[in-house]
Amino acid sequence: MKESLDTTKMITGNADYLLAFAMTKLSDRELAKDLVQDTFVSAIQNLDGFKGESALRTWLTSILNRKIIDHWRKAETRFTDPISHFFKGESENSHWIDSKQPQGKIPDFELKMDRQERQNALQECIDKLPMKWSGILTSKYLKEEKTEFISKNFDVTPSNMWVILHRAKLVLRECLEQKLND
Repeated sequence: MKESLDTTKMITGNADYLLAFAMTKLSDRELAKDLVQDTFVSAIQNLDGFKGESALRTWLTSILNRKIIDHWRKAETRFTDPISHFFKGESENSHWIDSKQPQGKIPDFELKMDRQERQNALQECIDKLPMKWSGILTSKYLKEEKTEFISKNFDVTPSNMWVILHRAKLVLRECLEQKLND
């Protein structure tokens, strides 16, 4: 029992380091705390799997990193839509295919809303995207940064970046259609 308590103290003694590590990958402190806590639970439950071949901190960081990756995957797959035939190619200047354009009040969009209202609606829809998606979308289309720079900044491959942008555009289209039809 005493050995178990000592091990638990050693594991939780890395809390500040792990939280700082999580904050480098996430911008949400509460989420980072939750993932660090999940890391501790996993570490304690799987203590038998720790063979001491690496430092305890390295092992904990590895668990946390997998937790963060799992979080991003879950966040991204919530919006995954395998239908990719809505756009003309995947180049930097992709646009809707005419027959697949959003329906409803979109053609009247510019007539009914002034510029500020459109920007507010778009920003609200962008804010609903997962953090990583909105960051990539903003970097590419609003800041007009280069693909290589964005890929490096968000730690994704260029092809993964284009998949994220594609999925983000689908979600934005749905969000804007909903806002305009309400």
